[in-house]
Amino acid sequence: MAEVEGFANGTLDYTQLKGDTGPLVYPAGFVYIFLGLYYATGRGTDIRLAQYIFAGLYLLNLLLVFRIYCRTNKVPPYVFFFMCCASYRIHSIFVLRLFNDPVAMAILFLAINLFLEERWSWGCLLFSLAVSVKMNILLFAPGLLFLLLQRFGLLGCIPKLCICALLQVILGLPFLLVNPVGYLTRSFDLGRQFQFKWTVNWRFLPEEVFQNRAFHATLLLAHLAGLGLFALHRWHRSKESILTLLKDPAERKHPSPPLTVNKIIFVLFSSNFLGICCSRSLHYQFYVWYFHTLPYLLWCTPTAKLAHMPKVLLLGVIELCWNTYPSTVCSSLSLHICHGFVLLQLWYGTASPPAPHTPTLSRRPAAISKKAQ
Repeated sequence: MAEVEGFANGTLDYTQLKGDTGPLVYPAGFVYIFLGLYYATGRGTDIRLAQYIFAGLYLLNLLLVFRIYCRTNKVPPYVFFFMCCASYRIHSIFVLRLFNDPVAMAILFLAINLFLEERWSWGCLLFSLAVSVKMNILLFAPGLLFLLLQRFGLLGCIPKLCICALLQVILGLPFLLVNPVGYLTRSFDLGRQFQFKWTVNWRFLPEEVFQNRAFHATLLLAHLAGLGLFALHRWHRSKESILTLLKDPAERKHPSPPLTVNKIIFVLFSSNFLGICCSRSLHYQFYVWYFHTLPYLLWCTPTAKLAHMPKVLLLGVIELCWNTYPSTVCSSLSLHICHGFVLLQLWYGTASPPAPHTPTLSRRPAAISKKAQ
């Protein structure tokens, strides 16, 4: 509230917008949405009303997520109980902490619903709006770019990307006109240092390693390598080179398989999860970045009857890691181990089945039975 109060008082220099926890580091969409909450709650004084609003947002978010899962037909119904009733941390992020992370994710899930309805332009518009609330939505961007290229080719993809860029310019225009460098460096600061005391995933490392730029570069390379491997071997299923995605779909020699609901969700959710695994730091509110995608990531692969319980157990251990405060060496290591198991089952569980072996015909003529003679 303190961050948007300066904007309410007429301050348009982004470097001058600050709150109790430091300078404003979110894009302009955050400012507009939380400015609305600022006025709706009596200039930030009616906290109970804000909690009611976020409780409604929580229910809306669940509705959007359930609609996606109903379309995929992958996750068993009992898992939805764990999604909506069993996470203390998620309830805290929405209704107690009132973070902007759930706002961004709810808008994102609305955009994904539009993608599933083949409304790509409107979906891109809402995707960009979600990015303007918090930049973590960019973790879905590599997957979205792949889907746009497969669906439209390079030339058809450009108008969709222009929609995303244009909305960012429009939302940030009041601040860009006053101090463009200040707005861009503050709201899209990709090199921002995180505090070691809040990390959930790297507690087992020494703080000097956690803050080391070489470590950050290594994580970035691992992220890019993971995206490249998944794009080449798991997202791209055509017999042709992945570069054929740049062509118009009608001009491809071997047309790419159609974009099914599960293909869209798998590409987007796995793109985000790869970014989560390679994140420089995960804070407690970041759990909402991928919590609602975990059931799909676990059950999108073929599951034997006896394999359901280990997957539920994996969800429980991940939840326990996020509920451990402050994080410990054990909780951080356990979280990485769980992420590793999810990645492994995504990689091996979605591999293309081997081509059926066609036996070669023997050149030696078969003997003719006496009955046939």
